Amino acid sequence: MQTIAAKIKKLEKIIKDMDSALLAYSGGLDSTFLLKVASKVLGTSLIAVTAKSETYPEYELRSAKKSARKLKVRHIIIKTNELKDPRFSANPKNRCYFCKKELFSLLLKLAKKNNTRFVIDASNLTDKKDYRPGSVAKKELGIRSPLQEAGFTKDDIRSASKMLGLDVWDKPAFACLASRIPYGDYITPKLLKRIEYAESLIRGLGFRQNRVRDYGRQCRIEVPLEDLQRLLKSRDLVIGKFKKLGYNYITLDLEGYRSGSMNTVLKKDKL
Repeated sequence: MQTIAAKIKKLEKIIKDMDSALLAYSGGLDSTFLLKVASKVLGTSLIAVTAKSETYPEYELRSAKKSARKLKVRHIIIKTNELKDPRFSANPKNRCYFCKKELFSLLLKLAKKNNTRFVIDASNLTDKKDYRPGSVAKKELGIRSPLQEAGFTKDDIRSASKMLGLDVWDKPAFACLASRIPYGDYITPKLLKRIEYAESLIRGLGFRQNRVRDYGRQCRIEVPLEDLQRLLKSRDLVIGKFKKLGYNYITLDLEGYRSGSMNTVLKKDKL
């Protein structure tokens, strides 16, 4: 079994052989770790690109800008328009495919313009355990995932990030806001903004890891199991704020936070 240090060395070798790369950079734990290692190896031959969209909250964009500045990496912000694609907005089960296809296509054009050899992303081995239709677009377009190639799991990345002194080592996982909406329910900017605001309210109460799953007039709040009782202490405040957002029924998920919980419906469909 490889040590974290050995995996980092393998990752550095993979990136060095690329010679130059453009990184799809979200500002999350995985991509910040990859940014740190890649910037050390490639220097000015690395470009980080972050997509600005209604599907990602402003605080994530601010976080990405901050980390890129700190690591002194060239950072480009682009605008993506996945909501204008009816294949995405209709929210089918393979919704992420259309989003990633647009994003990676734009990044490939940008890489060519900057004479950069590879476009890379921060997918890791743990991602393969969940339903990820976006990975199909990645494969079709030849996007590489150095963390997967080097054998990194999510836990490995946290350990390695802590080892390297990255302040995001304990940053909660984040997925685009569209993942809070049940498949088949139409995605609109107004709905995404409501979800962003609802989650910011819960986060403001001290719950760094949370999800607000949106079912129209009803919502389902997810926080880690150990935080359920603590959130109930803010029950009246949450109810008051969420009612103003248009939720008639505010529920707390007794199973607690879990990544990809909306995908459980896909597993049931296969039964």
